[in-house]
Amino acid sequence: MDRRRGAVQPSQSSTRQVYRAGFGAPPGLPSKIIGYRNAVRTRSGTATTKRDESVIGVNMELNENAQIDTSQVDDRRGSGGGGGMGIPIPIGGGRGGIVGIIIAVLVALVGGGFGLNAATNGGGDEQGDNTSLQQKCSADDALQQLDCRNTAYVNSIQAYWQAALPEKFGEQYRPSKTVFFSQGVNTGCGQADSGVGPFYCPADDLVYIDLTFYRVLADQLGAEGEFAQPYVLAHEYGHHVQDLLGTEAQMRRQQQRDPDNANALSVKLELQADCYAGAWAKNATGTADAKGQKIFKSVSEQDIAQAIDTAEKIGDDAISERANRPVNPEEFTHGSSAQRKEWFSRGYDSGDPKSCDTFGGSL
Repeated sequence: MDRRRGAVQPSQSSTRQVYRAGFGAPPGLPSKIIGYRNAVRTRSGTATTKRDESVIGVNMELNENAQIDTSQVDDRRGSGGGGGMGIPIPIGGGRGGIVGIIIAVLVALVGGGFGLNAATNGGGDEQGDNTSLQQKCSADDALQQLDCRNTAYVNSIQAYWQAALPEKFGEQYRPSKTVFFSQGVNTGCGQADSGVGPFYCPADDLVYIDLTFYRVLADQLGAEGEFAQPYVLAHEYGHHVQDLLGTEAQMRRQQQRDPDNANALSVKLELQADCYAGAWAKNATGTADAKGQKIFKSVSEQDIAQAIDTAEKIGDDAISERANRPVNPEEFTHGSSAQRKEWFSRGYDSGDPKSCDTFGGSL
């Protein structure tokens, strides 16, 4: 088994897939990146300026009176599970193109591309300790903290789907925690390190992210703006919704019946997750905490422009070009820049996840 960095390492029984937003960092880029300074308002209303790990362009406003529910995340930072293990994920080129569906066992290596299988019992029972995070996110300066802000984003995304899934699809929403990890983590889909970027594991119904990824997203992929962060999370929760609705399982069966179109089917799944993220973004200011306090005070058009810019920066063609690799649409697994922008915008413009039927016709 390859022990290099950048992929999910499996247990022996691998059947399901892991879904990334297509945000992996190109190999060989600098690992030390300077954080940004942003003016942030505390819960008491005092404006401060401090260095944090977020990115340029804080335009949206979170509600300092909303409760940040840390029970929706699992803080495993510092545990080191799985760190330093894995296979580097290429950022374009080769059969399979930009790797978006991570399979935890290497089952294909043809022309430089990867297929990775996700294990159903890869050690996802590990639990973190949220005590420190809970204390931090209850303090007056909680909204200055990257992890607390991201917890608030998770709260908003899940509050949206808690209402939207039964209303729009007639299905009950089952909450999914987001796991914060650093360097490496054990998951129900095997062991992963930070090189894989954010991902959703259907085997344990969890979203995983190393928050330092946002510095890579801004500095190395050029996707600046604070709203890129909830877009990343909303995309991953879009995969959770697909799992709940059976879309992911149906797509995998189609891939097995029609392997020649496996990449095209993957693109449809990923673009639908982008569209779901857009639908959440349109409704973000309507989401509330358990006591009815709005989580977002405002989301501006500039915020939405930042999300669309992020979608453009992480299109399969854009990442291939950045890596100086040939652009081959047949190898796309997440969609082109134009497609990712279009489907996020479609979800946002309609505000309705029912408009996100990427499988119903041509893209």
